[in-house]
Amino acid sequence: MNPKLVYMLLCASLLATAQARATVLPDACGDDKVKFEVKSEVSDPAPLPPPAEGKAQIVFIENVERYGLYLTDPATRFGVDGKWAGANKGNSYFILTVDPGMHHLCANWQSSKDSESSKVSMASFTAAANRVYFFQVRILVRQDSQGWVKERTFELTQLGEDDGRYQVKAGKLATWKSK
Repeated sequence: MNPKLVYMLLCASLLATAQARATVLPDACGDDKVKFEVKSEVSDPAPLPPPAEGKAQIVFIENVERYGLYLTDPATRFGVDGKWAGANKGNSYFILTVDPGMHHLCANWQSSKDSESSKVSMASFTAAANRVYFFQVRILVRQDSQGWVKERTFELTQLGEDDGRYQVKAGKLATWKSK
């Protein structure tokens, strides 16, 4: 077989695999084509506003730990029940009001790099009216002295109220718009 043809077929196969992988997300997420432009600003240290009567609140927090030369703040998209709810960048948070009941959450590292954009973490919980729930995505990036990534962690977990309120107090308020 012609070596050029073999090379072209191999490249086409790898491209198709990469494209298929980039568009497959869990049901709790949103459409992979939706991307966010995220800004964060120092927030007012006042307490979080209570949820609207009969509703629940989810506070989505991003906490980034960097060791080494990794200088950029990653953006994370958060999905609720199959739709993107918003995004964070760096050590920031945003608040979402939801109806009481079961909810399925998704966090996805928004990046042009496959090694980062494939990072997805999920959680589910049952929201009660007039309650606030804190969910944090923890991103850890460790690099060696040459800048090679040695460890990359991406995990969505529910926080207790005290820890969640502290993270909000120490973080920035994220705002976003779809690109």
